[in-house]
Amino acid sequence: MIGFFGRHNQRLDEKGRMIVPATFRDVLKGNYGNNLYITATLNDECLQIFPEEEWKGLMEKVKTLPKTNEAVKFFKRKVIGSAVECEVDKQGRVLIPPSLREDVKIELNAEIVVAGLENIIEVWDKDRWSQVIKRGSDEIKQIEAELSGLGV
Repeated sequence: MIGFFGRHNQRLDEKGRMIVPATFRDVLKGNYGNNLYITATLNDECLQIFPEEEWKGLMEKVKTLPKTNEAVKFFKRKVIGSAVECEVDKQGRVLIPPSLREDVKIELNAEIVVAGLENIIEVWDKDRWSQVIKRGSDEIKQIEAELSGLGV
């Protein structure tokens, strides 16, 4: 497999663990390894999971940014400051720490959506995912036009 794709509906367990979908574990095994970084996003109410190689690439890029820039400082505080290193366990699960679950309002035993976005994974509360994905026809037309302009 080349990257993460698809949407998987799941339920977080009573200890705050989620099962990494089997297809995503195959991508990890074939391309990355078991080390992951879970973090808050800058402006969406979801979590992002980075394979170690992708996280290192982001860290290298961030190192080159001006340290006094307010946007960079906010990004470092919000995204990098909330990051947690974890590993996929033998049952294919990762623990989502309470602080990160609180940031995105995901309760224990909650229904979640795990979405593959090429080189990262997003984790959403199912209701929040539904709100974000629903768009009016005018907005969809605008999105289609913008993507067409980008060659997609």
